[in-house]
Amino acid sequence: MDPIVPCLWFDTEGADAAQFYTSLVPNSRIVKVTHYGSAQRERAGEVLTVEFELNGQPFLALNGGPQYRFNPAVSFQILCDTQEEVDRYWDAFADGGKEVACGWVEDRFGLSWQVVPKVLPELLADPDPERAQRVMACMMEMVKLDIAELERAAA
Repeated sequence: MDPIVPCLWFDTEGADAAQFYTSLVPNSRIVKVTHYGSAQRERAGEVLTVEFELNGQPFLALNGGPQYRFNPAVSFQILCDTQEEVDRYWDAFADGGKEVACGWVEDRFGLSWQVVPKVLPELLADPDPERAQRVMACMMEMVKLDIAELERAAA
């Protein structure tokens, strides 16, 4: 079976978004770009779709027009090994975007991302429910997630 490919609807900035995402995420690339043809006179020559991969996961950016916008009901989660990695993704997505809460950030294109340290799910699944709840309470007070603070809450 072929992979399931998320299609991201943009007004006109699909190519810019694909370039941004592939420059940020390792093991990523632009695969193919198509353009509107002469049948769409008002957009002829403009980018229609961009097929790209983020860490090997295929995506399609579609420049379909302004009628649809992203919202946080759909987001992409990036699991990070270190605080430096959390900071790098966070800073890139927040630049021109909007910091939200609990590790969520909306990028300049309106797409929501969850920038999550890999240790967080482990801490939240701790067999000691009080420890897990301290971590949850700590996380709920954060905007960008801080590994050292989460680990302190667990201790």
